[in-house]
Amino acid sequence: MTRPELTDIPRQSQDWPGTTDELRPTPDHGESSWTGRDRLGGKRVLVTGGDSGIGRAVAITMAKEGATVAIAHLPQEQADAEDTVRVVSESGGTAHLFATDLTELAANQQLARDAVEVLGGLDVLVCNAAYQMTFDDLEAFPPEQIQRTFATNVFSTFWLVQALAADLERTGGSVIVTTSIQAYEPSENLLDYAATKAALNNMVVNLASELGPRGVRVNAVAPGPIWTPLIPATMPPEKVEGFGSDTPLGRAGHPVEVAAAYVFLASDEASYVSGTVLGVTGGRPVF
Repeated sequence: MTRPELTDIPRQSQDWPGTTDELRPTPDHGESSWTGRDRLGGKRVLVTGGDSGIGRAVAITMAKEGATVAIAHLPQEQADAEDTVRVVSESGGTAHLFATDLTELAANQQLARDAVEVLGGLDVLVCNAAYQMTFDDLEAFPPEQIQRTFATNVFSTFWLVQALAADLERTGGSVIVTTSIQAYEPSENLLDYAATKAALNNMVVNLASELGPRGVRVNAVAPGPIWTPLIPATMPPEKVEGFGSDTPLGRAGHPVEVAAAYVFLASDEASYVSGTVLGVTGGRPVF
């Protein structure tokens, strides 16, 4: 299996929210590298932030494993979302798109209803949508950004799990939340983002305790530096250059390398795994 080399990422920038087509080098989402083994046959999955990056890889790999997928994405990310659906369709899978902004309670509740209706139920909820923007000084962080970061990363996760808990209980389903190495090694210029990821780790443990007796497993994946549009769209070019080279493995990760963890946690192979955070960090410690 050959993937583009990620040991020497050049300087680059994009306008937020970024797009896959402009990333250099092009990341691997499993378009041709992932071979499905029917590990998720018949499962119905909702992935937020599924248009690009980690969410795109999760949607593609889960579809290749036999799942039917619903993808939530920002309206600005329609082109990437449609390309993800194309890849899923060409691999023989089915994906449905929902353009929405998950910073509001009503939007999350509507997405929950729409996804259950189009899928005919729900087996796996992947809360992956995230917002970040870097600032060098505490005083530079705009108040509206703090609200948006927490609403997208934390509130949406809470609202979606709350709205879908009964549906997941009926199917003996699971929840998978995207946290981050930032919860353990916070960067000062990602102050608010890192705080949301630490909050999600805590939420996962509590939700696993709350929903375990109802037959619902709750876990998280904590990625390290993964090469996605979020990086050049939210970080200065000098920070993008060489992104991920400070890990023990000496490189950034491809989105498909993280997606494997989500496939495992969604599968019956992880039937006794709940309340855990699985790190995919290139060697950085998660504890």
